[in-house]
Amino acid sequence: MSHAPPLGALLRQYAAGSALTCEPVDEGLLNRGYRLCTTRGRYFLKHHFDPETADPVAIARQHRATQRLADLGVPVAPPLTGTDGRTVAVVGGHAYALHPWIDGRHRHGGQLTTEQCARLGALLGVVHASLERVMPTEGHAAAKPADGSEPADGSESTEGDDPAAAESVEGAEPTTAGTAEGVDPARGADPADTFALIDRLLAQVRRHRPSDAFDELARHRLLERRALLERHADRQPPRGGSVGWVHGDFHPFNLLYRDGEPAAIVDWDRLGIHPRAEEAVRAAVIFFVRPVGTLDLTKVRAYTRAYRRAAGATPPELTAAVHRVWWERLNDFWILRWHYERGDTRADPQFPAASALAVWWTREYESVCEAFAG
Repeated sequence: MSHAPPLGALLRQYAAGSALTCEPVDEGLLNRGYRLCTTRGRYFLKHHFDPETADPVAIARQHRATQRLADLGVPVAPPLTGTDGRTVAVVGGHAYALHPWIDGRHRHGGQLTTEQCARLGALLGVVHASLERVMPTEGHAAAKPADGSEPADGSESTEGDDPAAAESVEGAEPTTAGTAEGVDPARGADPADTFALIDRLLAQVRRHRPSDAFDELARHRLLERRALLERHADRQPPRGGSVGWVHGDFHPFNLLYRDGEPAAIVDWDRLGIHPRAEEAVRAAVIFFVRPVGTLDLTKVRAYTRAYRRAAGATPPELTAAVHRVWWERLNDFWILRWHYERGDTRADPQFPAASALAVWWTREYESVCEAFAG
């Protein structure tokens, strides 16, 4: 097994028995996971591999948050505590955590009824409201501008037994905006930087040999996006306002369902302080995007109304968040940067829907705003 974890040392640290089987779970884009069966039970072993999310102090903070959320009845899977009283095991310079195995399946928006979409929105609203109760907030709230606008925030696959997890459509965005370097998160992308990035990517597309269907689509979408940005460059969002603790990566492959109900929200690597309304919009866009790059606005509306009630969010907050996430998507090229600059093609299947969505969203901007705020 490649990247095999040090099972002996880890299981001793957790007093979790002896390993019987250890199988890799479908790898996500950031970290590594294993389905582990021992003489004492079934577990999910997580290797916090990505340098951006592997700080043991930050991981321990995530663990404390999930335990507090579990105490409030939020469906999460807090980690086990080791014999040393810690939930993070550092072996050979790598950080690991052992979680109970949660049987469940992932579901995208197309598999949810309208009523289930409403329950999904309510769940995220409960997460935000509960995080506000259990996490420190001193010094993190900023005054909200009069128009209610807010700043911007920012995957990996997850525990579970759904082999479709690798088929995510826009379910694995590694950061908030895969745009040009030096983006001010409170202001959003600068069109001038995005134009420069488009030119650089177009040059890389032209140099790629042999040219293939992905190159053809990439070139078409880059030229199309440049034209859209030229028409809408004056719509850059204003500087944002109030923020709060969010999951940071709420999408179908970080939520397990059992018997039609959410069983566990997993992968809290991106837990942080960001605009909550933007997480709600970003999650809806991922859950309810169709393969052709449109949104199911009926389901968006049911989800958002329930979210607003549970989180205490206002329609103007959601409208401002829609604008900021739309702008983020309009300037977003992380999949192409991974493909052409890193040579990493794992996210390529997401590109057709993700690139079409920005175009459709621009055309249907008012309808999208109404679905989130109506």
